[in-house]
Amino acid sequence: MASDIHAPGYAPAPATAFEGGRLYRTLRFAVNVRPNEVAALLWSCLYVFAVLSAYYVIRPIRDEMGVQGGVDNLQWLFTGTLLAMLAVNPPFSALVRRLPRKRFISITYRFFMLNLLVFVACFALATPGQHVWLGRAFFIWASVFNLFVVSVFWALMVDVFDSEQGKRLFGFIAAGASVGAIFGSSVIVGLAKNIEPTFLLFASIVFLEIAVISVAQLSRLSRALHNVPGGGETPIGGSVIAGFTHTLRSPYLLNGAAFILLYTVTSTFLYFQQAGIVASAFADRAARTQFFGQIDLLVNVLTLVVQVFLTSRILRMLGVAVTLALLPILSVVGFGALALAPTIGVLVALQVVRRVGNFAVARPTRELLFTVIAREDKYKAKTFIDTVIYRAGDQIGSWSYAFLVFLGLGIAGISLVAVPLSVAWVINSLWLGRKQDLMEKAGTVIPAAGRS
Repeated sequence: MASDIHAPGYAPAPATAFEGGRLYRTLRFAVNVRPNEVAALLWSCLYVFAVLSAYYVIRPIRDEMGVQGGVDNLQWLFTGTLLAMLAVNPPFSALVRRLPRKRFISITYRFFMLNLLVFVACFALATPGQHVWLGRAFFIWASVFNLFVVSVFWALMVDVFDSEQGKRLFGFIAAGASVGAIFGSSVIVGLAKNIEPTFLLFASIVFLEIAVISVAQLSRLSRALHNVPGGGETPIGGSVIAGFTHTLRSPYLLNGAAFILLYTVTSTFLYFQQAGIVASAFADRAARTQFFGQIDLLVNVLTLVVQVFLTSRILRMLGVAVTLALLPILSVVGFGALALAPTIGVLVALQVVRRVGNFAVARPTRELLFTVIAREDKYKAKTFIDTVIYRAGDQIGSWSYAFLVFLGLGIAGISLVAVPLSVAWVINSLWLGRKQDLMEKAGTVIPAAGRS
């Protein structure tokens, strides 16, 4: 575990299994991995590949159902998502408190697998009139699902790898996510017109089981990775509401929450614009699903290229603070351009650039922030920020968007509102990155009590 590497007498684990081997030499062309890290790196890549494949089969189906349920109702769906997220967090924290990480992560994923089976059955049995409401329920569920499964993955990553390892490896691991997203998007694009989309959800169930297998392997490898002796894992313990209380007490975690809020509010503005355009352009359900899948495919191919060849190099050259601020800076420029030229082309370009910038650079960099917090907060506070705070940002963004439209603002006006938000986001990113750097150099962690 990452926190164990600072223990007295720490020494890297022996690493002879991959040293000098063809696989190790091949990986070294793309990532600065060390021999004793290869197995954990590959299982991490398989894990995130499976999780993102599962989600990107689900995502276009979710987006199409959101449009089918009425673009004017999207803010209500975001409200339902926030309420669902608030309901799910305490049971998850209770599992974290009582069970070893391998067990609570496996239970979480298999819970979502069971949900998918229920949805497949419901869609098969529902009448056409019931499909609209069932689609809205699925939209809310999928919006909870995607944040939870990805947040739990990254929580395990910042527990297995330390900050120094994260700077070298997280970009490559994130590339595994992009490969999974491309694969999942390809499934939808290739099969959506020939197979009822909801039956493709069975593929997501298979991918989630692969993720569970990967978790078991990473749990086995993590102690050996840092040469820490000992038997089985012990429960993390702590309070069920620690994610909430620790976030409020810590300026560092609170600023991490602000980062997510500013990202999601501005992203929601763009999402609503996209939904309106698609609803007007496509009348056919399958065509809308295929269009969303094609956009996802484009974003993920571009993201993969950046992750494999640029992410770790950008981090090494610019450091955490400046790298974290790149996406907010792009947002300032992009929303400014959209205000000056409020066209569909500029809107779609900004959406693609932001998503690529988030997945390829901002997300792996943001995860480094959590390598310097206490282990309890890696699973509780981090998950609270990644899920509840994220969906709170969606909520604020969706209702703010509706209010701005009510005031008569169009693309240009809403973009002008987003510019100062993005400027505040730049300042927030620089503060967080510099704080993380200071904590890493000091060799300390933000205490679980949330005092920093």
